[in-house]
Amino acid sequence: MITPTPQTFPTPEAAPPGVPHPKTIRSFVRRAGRTTSGQAKALAELGPRFVLPYEPQPLHAEQVFGRQAPLILEIGFGMGETTAQIAQGQPEVDFLGCEVHEPGVGALLKRIGELGLTNVRIVQHDAVEVLQHMIAAASLAGVHIFFPDPWHKKRHHKRRLIQPPFVALLASRLRPGGYVHCATDWQPYAEQMLQVLSAEPLLINASPDASLGGYAPRPAYRPLTKFEQRGLRLGHGVWDLVFRRRDG
Repeated sequence: MITPTPQTFPTPEAAPPGVPHPKTIRSFVRRAGRTTSGQAKALAELGPRFVLPYEPQPLHAEQVFGRQAPLILEIGFGMGETTAQIAQGQPEVDFLGCEVHEPGVGALLKRIGELGLTNVRIVQHDAVEVLQHMIAAASLAGVHIFFPDPWHKKRHHKRRLIQPPFVALLASRLRPGGYVHCATDWQPYAEQMLQVLSAEPLLINASPDASLGGYAPRPAYRPLTKFEQRGLRLGHGVWDLVFRRRDG
């Protein structure tokens, strides 16, 4: 079992008005990726409708989506194919995706246009700050965190997203009964995730089957990625974790 490195995420109340928040350890590195012509076209044509500006004030999802519906936050959606497939399969649910890399944002916008999706919005910003400032307490039906960077080297473990302060923040944004679903193909990170999620008082493991070691079967709504399918064929493992916010 891996002991997670403590990490501090400042809350909105952590500094007086007008005083900058302390610098935090980022769980991502902004990469200079190439944006294709199709992605650039999607950014130009669909971005104004589907990409929300980051604003340090609560998001009013009913106004953004034009309806009342459960809201799922996805953190780090990569190129967005999984996001698009899940949203297409659950049209009664609204999805807010956070991703900092422009090619990924453009790719998801392209899929939104191709599939005619209306239940997806994007914030191209650090998800920690989005959670802190744009997501109200007890407002989310769920959170998806699929294959976050495992930061393999020990000296980089402090950069891993799933740390106790972050999970406490996540749990505070879930409504009672809401869930957080994490998935990883890196076993040491899976062990850390299980330890950290299990230690959060507001959360309870939705898959307590001892035979699974605390991990969950892959929920039907999460499609297999091409990368994941290739890994499974080679005998690599994938670990899903599903925790729910306690009702009380």
